Amino acid sequence: MRAFKSIFFPVLFAIAACSCGGKETGTPAETGSVQVTPSSLSAPAQETVLTLDVQASGPFQAYAEDGIEWVSVDPSYSKESSATVTVQVAENFTYKERGTEITIKCGTTRKKVTLTQEAAKKGETSIEIPEGYHLAWQEEFNNDGKPSTSDWWYETGGGGWGNNEIQTYVSQQQGGVDLAYISDGSLKIKAQKIDGKIYSIRMNTKKYWTYGWFEARLKVSDVPGAWPAFWMMPQNFTTWPGDGEIDIMEYAISTQGKNYSSSSIHCNAFNHMKGTQKTHKQSVSNAATEYHVYACEWTAEWMKFYIDGKQHLLVSNDGQGYDHWPFYTPFYLKLNLAYGGNMGGTMDDSKLPAVYEVDYVRVFQKD
Repeated sequence: MRAFKSIFFPVLFAIAACSCGGKETGTPAETGSVQVTPSSLSAPAQETVLTLDVQASGPFQAYAEDGIEWVSVDPSYSKESSATVTVQVAENFTYKERGTEITIKCGTTRKKVTLTQEAAKKGETSIEIPEGYHLAWQEEFNNDGKPSTSDWWYETGGGGWGNNEIQTYVSQQQGGVDLAYISDGSLKIKAQKIDGKIYSIRMNTKKYWTYGWFEARLKVSDVPGAWPAFWMMPQNFTTWPGDGEIDIMEYAISTQGKNYSSSSIHCNAFNHMKGTQKTHKQSVSNAATEYHVYACEWTAEWMKFYIDGKQHLLVSNDGQGYDHWPFYTPFYLKLNLAYGGNMGGTMDDSKLPAVYEVDYVRVFQKD
């Protein structure tokens, strides 16, 4: 036993000495080297492009913090050890300074560059922000192609959708025909007859909000039977109309008349099945040939509905409970183009396709 101990303890000592080596146990030695100029970045509130000069010992990566959507970095990977990295910074529509970090990584070596951006100044942003609000989310539809599936999801199928509608909803495309696509700075949603059936689009935001100012700039369709809408449904939906529905804009020439749009809410106490819905129809000049801004301001106490900044409907919380006001949970936004049915009314297939255009969708939250 003594002979065994005399051998064993030196071996343990040697192992311990090797594992420490003046560093924390389990920490690998750094490989690679990185130099970045400048060491920090500062951006104005307006959209801007900044650059970083990178000198590394080999290929490197460049990236912003996870979840930061207002910064993009290019290239995200460089095979060259020396390169200029472009940092694209989106406009800051909030009235608060914001910041993040850009990481340059070569091997296990990381250099972090702090990026700060100035707050927007009231009256100086490119987006008109309602008083007391800041921009929380936006979809400007500026990039040609298909709507981003990271921001939108599609409902599909037929069956009338509870309103005897004719169309079948699909995801973006049917029979090689694009029914949801972005071109010339706007989203186009089409209802079209393909192989004897009507197909269209019903798309929804993946994000959801409780209270806020919700608006979209829209150009509707005057095709008889077309029924474009901009509306909201509860994220945790279980039953209609009990969980509520917020209709910011509905347009149907066959039942409402040309150049008339409506806004409504639905819940157990107030819905169109009982004929008790809270609604208002408002004239809109050249609704199908010119863009108009449709909005809803939603608080715990009331909802106000606007067209081009002018209020046309106020619905107040009467304090009588969930059946009268289920509007205190998160709701998401919806864009769809129905055809026919209870509100779409008389159809004329010869005038298809119907096209519903969306310039932008924006969500503002209280400061």
